[in-house]
Order: sequence, then structure tokens, then C-alpha cells
Amino acid sequence: MSPALQPHRQTRQTIVRLLSSMASAKEISQYLKRFSQLDAKRFAVVKVGGAVLRDDLDALTSSLSFLQEVGLTPIVLHGAGPQLDAELSAAGIEKQTVNGLRVTSPEALAIVRRVFQQSNLRLVEALQQNGARATSITGGVFEAEYLDMDTYGLVGEVKKVNLAPIEASLRAGSIPVITSLGETAGGQILNVNADFAANELVQELQPYKIIFLTGTGGLLDEQGNVIDSINLSTEYDHLIAQPWIHGGMKVKIEQIKDLLDRLPLESSVSITRPADLAKELFTHKGSGTLVRKGEKVLRATTWSELDLPRLKGLIESSFGRSLVPGYFEKTRLLRAYVSENYRTAVILTDEAEGVYLDKFAVLDDAQGEGLGRAVWNVMREETPQLFWRSRHGNPINHFYYAESDGCYKQDHWKVFWFGADGIDRIKTYVDHCAQRAPSLQG
Repeated sequence: MSPALQPHRQTRQTIVRLLSSMASAKEISQYLKRFSQLDAKRFAVVKVGGAVLRDDLDALTSSLSFLQEVGLTPIVLHGAGPQLDAELSAAGIEKQTVNGLRVTSPEALAIVRRVFQQSNLRLVEALQQNGARATSITGGVFEAEYLDMDTYGLVGEVKKVNLAPIEASLRAGSIPVITSLGETAGGQILNVNADFAANELVQELQPYKIIFLTGTGGLLDEQGNVIDSINLSTEYDHLIAQPWIHGGMKVKIEQIKDLLDRLPLESSVSITRPADLAKELFTHKGSGTLVRKGEKVLRATTWSELDLPRLKGLIESSFGRSLVPGYFEKTRLLRAYVSENYRTAVILTDEAEGVYLDKFAVLDDAQGEGLGRAVWNVMREETPQLFWRSRHGNPINHFYYAESDGCYKQDHWKVFWFGADGIDRIKTYVDHCAQRAPSLQG
């Protein structure tokens, strides 16, 4: 990272304290370190819709300024749809769309240019007034050709992305704020759909994070609640087949999958509100929808099917303690669910009282990705009954409470279960957990 992008240590410590109300300082520092190790242009591309610019400018500028304060410079690309609709209507130009794209006449293009420039400068000025450094980039990034002049008019398809203006802004420690206007090789300005422009920019930059800022704060499930994470490797086919996935949401999920398929495995998409951006980026729990390409989940019923040294390393790293000698020989495996890169594992054993969750291990660098949730969900699909124990101070207990039907508190343990067939069964769970020998040393 260039010196211009490095925050003062005192500033960073202050930010960590401010964020501590949302998560532990260790958790926040983990994300800061991870992001800070990236090349500046690979941190994040932030796509801002015109509605957010119109309705939520203060929260947007506050969140983007915050990122700069901690030494992270996002690349911002914005639309201006609602503003453009209003200006075209005021000029007496009827809105026409074909296949979801705005037909753009020469008269309309003049308004498109003006509205994009106004929206761009409004955001840049708001950032500067908030103490941030920001650069207006309204051209020179997207080289385009006519998509189909007879059908769409002056609408462009991006053929090349020129990163020079963006890189110059980043070297100066300034947030690049980009419009989606394109230009032909001959200099003709063309209107480019902001989502398509963002996709081309992302493919060129290969960023770690792609962030869509919206008013809804994420993708919504059947009950209208925000879906916290989606692991495409294990959940895409099931999700896309749900009857409550309407046309617009289906298209959005398909677009995100297509985007992530062309990016490195570590890249991810976050959909959140401007005010929740810091929480989404710097805490495991997040605040919005996190979409990752994810990892496939391996299912095993015998230890011989697994790479035991890698599994042992995962468990010991996750818990910070060593397994007891002979753990795999002594433990009666029923089923194990392990992510393909051995970053998350769920181990179930077959006990007289029922199916027991012996280990749920997630590496530090996988926390916040939704990978643990994805592996857990695969396990739950074929496990109607389960019981387990967890130490009182375990930070994952809030997750266990949400996933269980009940909890019984012992001196050193909390006993959780779901699917129990009566109080007598629960008593056997409690007795088993009280007497079970530890499988970790120390």
C-alpha cells in the first residue's frame, strides 16, 4: 500500500474502538489486515444506484469516507436512473426500453450526459465536504461500440476498460467516482447500462469485494427477511428453483453467479445498505447478503475417505487446542461434512442416545464467508435429530440458540438439541454431555 493510503496508527485504533460495539476488536483487526494486504485497486468496487444517491447520500458519503480513514480506497461506479427518468419526463421525452435497456436518442443523450455529470459531481462534492478525497471521472474509462443503433440508438456495449484514470486517482489516495458513460474509438459518447459497465470493470480489476448498495439492504427471502449469505456451490440450484424467487431477483442472482464464475475464488459480492457497509465488511455476522462462489461440501461416513492430517489441522487451528491422542481411532464416525479445501467441518458421531455433534470447526480465514453456514445447512438436510454441547463462553452460542429447539445449562456446558422426541430423550442428552470425556487437550 502506498504511504498516501496508510492511516495513522492512532486513527486505526480509534476506528477499531468505534467498531467494537458491533464485534470484537480481534474480528475487526482481522478484516483490516486482510483488506490492507491487497493491491489498492483490488480492494473493492462499489456499485451505487441512482436511488441511493437521491435518498441516502449522507449515509453513503459517511461510509465511503470511513473506508478511506482506515486506509482502504474503494472504486465507486454509480448510476442515475431515477434522476434521468425525471429529467427526460420534464423535457417531454418519453421513456422507451427494449429488453430492459433504455433507448437513447441524440436528444436524450444530451440529458443523459448532463444528469450523469451532475450526479457524479454531487457525490464527489459530498465526499469532499465530509473530509474525504475523491476524484470525478466522467469519461475515458469505458471504450464502447454501438450495441445496435437501429434498436437502441446511442447505447453502447463496453469493449475495453481503461484503468489509467482510476489508477491515477488511487495513487493519489483519492476515491475514483466513475459514471457509466462510454466512448467509441472515434469519440462518440454512448449511454452504457450501469450494471453492464460495473461487470466489465469488475472483470478487468478482479477485486476482492464487489459491493452493491441498495435501499433493501440485501436479497430478501420468502418472508421478506434479508438472506445473510449464499454459497453458490451448494445453494444455487436449490435457491433458483424456489417459487418465491421472482423474475428480478432471479436475474440478479444469475448475474452475480455469472460474475463470480469469472473471478478468483476469494472474491465475493455483498449487497447492503450504505449505513451498514462497515458492519458488512468488518464483522463475521455482517449486515446484508454475502454471496460467494463457495466450496463444495464433501460427505464421508468413514475416516478413510478423508485427509486426516488436513482435518486434524483444521480442528486444532479452529479451537486453538490439540486433539487427544488417538481421536480418530476412538471416535465412532457417523457422518462428516467437510468443505473441499478443508476450511470447515461438521463431525457427527453415533451414540446410544442419538446423533451427536462432536465438532463444528471453521478456520479464521473462512469466518464471515458463510462457509460454516453452508456446511451446516447440508448437514441439517439429512439430520432430523441432533444434540451437542458447547462451553458457556463460546462465541458461536448465539448461532446454536437459533439452530436448536432447546438448551440446558450445566456447570461448564450448554447442552443443545433439535428433533428430540420427548423429555426423556432430552434427559439422556444431558446425562451424556455431563459424562462425555473431552476430545481436546488443555
